[in-house]
Amino acid sequence: MLTMAYIGNGKSTNRYHLPFVRKLADKILVKTIYQRSNSSWPELEGIHYTHDLDDILSDPEISLVAICTPQSAYYELAKTCLEAGKNVLVEKPFTNNLAQARELFEFAKSQGLVVQAYQNRRFDSDFLTVQKVLASGKLGDLLEMEMHFDYYRPQVPESNKSFKPEESFLYTHACHTLDQVISLFGPPEQVHYDVRQLLGSERMNDYFDLDLYYGACKVSVKSSYFRLQARPSFALYGKKGTFIKAKKDRQEEDLKHFYLPDHADFGLDRPEDYGSLTYLDDQGNYHQEKVVSEVGDYSLYYQTLYETLEEGANKLVKDQETLLVMSMLEEGLRSLADQ
Repeated sequence: MLTMAYIGNGKSTNRYHLPFVRKLADKILVKTIYQRSNSSWPELEGIHYTHDLDDILSDPEISLVAICTPQSAYYELAKTCLEAGKNVLVEKPFTNNLAQARELFEFAKSQGLVVQAYQNRRFDSDFLTVQKVLASGKLGDLLEMEMHFDYYRPQVPESNKSFKPEESFLYTHACHTLDQVISLFGPPEQVHYDVRQLLGSERMNDYFDLDLYYGACKVSVKSSYFRLQARPSFALYGKKGTFIKAKKDRQEEDLKHFYLPDHADFGLDRPEDYGSLTYLDDQGNYHQEKVVSEVGDYSLYYQTLYETLEEGANKLVKDQETLLVMSMLEEGLRSLADQ
């Protein structure tokens, strides 16, 4: 068994971690959760809840600590846990800046420990389905891919009267999609940044449009808080065909309604949610078909982490991938400052 603990007892821990790690109860034991103050989330049977961080740091049974606090605390808490000899899982985007990320990776390596970013959206159903379509070869050479992470939540930027990097839309959401792109295609040859504050300077960053170039292929990562009708989650254009996946992965939507992974249909796309593939075959015949979505499952992230820590498998999220994401986030904010 891999015995672990959480620092933080809010939405991140209870919505995006515990429901999935508990699917692996035969491999991973959640022993302790540290909370600075009492939480509104119900306490789960069999877990020790504490206000004393030393209950985690000094416990020799705990070998992995997940940090699910506000972002400003990620770096210090991760370093403290590494100094205590614990492997560390850190929520996205990982740290406040590239220098902190590089320091944590170097220190973990020197201590023979693992520190890794929680890029669970590598197991989104729409992203997994895109990988299946690409592998089929039906699109031909990929020329363009658009990825959208849209909301209509104007109240979020409207309520933020000052700019804070850690609360920028770029840091809180581009970290998802940029990691997906990098995991698929690796480092881009060139990046163009269009990062904006639609409500004016010194306000929250509420829009971004990043273009990553891979030879003849352009991958666009776009998000806005002001999209009353969201753009497709994925739009792929190849020399021989297109694939449009309008709806995003359903796991988050189910979690928001407290519909948990213990239901057999949790997170599953309905037929009306399937993406549409249109292509010409080698004989020039026209085809249009629905592509049954792959099953998204964030517990697979924990499965890979278990295999890394207990079986010596390679890390799912490589250090250089996280460093590249952090460097792109920093560059994006610098482009905002230059406007």
